[in-house]
Amino acid sequence: MTAPALQLRGLARRYGDVPVFTGVDLDLAPGEFVALLGESGVGKSTLLNIIAGLDEADAGSVLLAGQDVRALPEPGRAKLRRERLGFVFQAFHLLPHLSVAENVALPLLLLGKPDDARVAALLQAVGLGGLGARSPAQLSGGQLQRVALARALVHAPALILADEPTGNLDPATAERMLDVLVAQVRRAGAACLLVTHSHAAAARADRVLRLTATGILAG
Repeated sequence: MTAPALQLRGLARRYGDVPVFTGVDLDLAPGEFVALLGESGVGKSTLLNIIAGLDEADAGSVLLAGQDVRALPEPGRAKLRRERLGFVFQAFHLLPHLSVAENVALPLLLLGKPDDARVAALLQAVGLGGLGARSPAQLSGGQLQRVALARALVHAPALILADEPTGNLDPATAERMLDVLVAQVRRAGAACLLVTHSHAAAARADRVLRLTATGILAG
């Protein structure tokens, strides 16, 4: 039996005395594409940040590639993120002093595996071929979203966390981006957890789940 790419058990998060969510359990298999829905404020983005080791849970465990993320010191978390994780941030988090191509190439450079052809192919796939020399300041919000997606996929991560990756895109472009994301999951056997409000995006997933204050339910 294949081990889960991601395993969550009993995750809980509070802000002060106010609980955000409790009892979050999830198994995500390699090659599985799961959409996560939920009301605003229920902590979907927070959950992704906890999985990535960028935020702390108040209880529970996060196993990624068999490693307990919460038990790792920050250098160990950073190494795991570099090697195993692709994150599409809702706020993009591109580096303004780097070009579009340099932003996309960054995960490969951090791994010591530069690959200009791979960067160019992904920019072409997300509809930004020929724009690699531009700075992020020269792009629209929708274009920045696509750069963020290309950067998250460029190093073929085992786990993709995508926080509203089609939120700034028109329907046709959103569909194209989902095609790229699904292709990565199917071709590379990556697992993907997609946070979205879009029912069209959720319809592309293998499973649709809903985050609530008391755990994850079938969507």
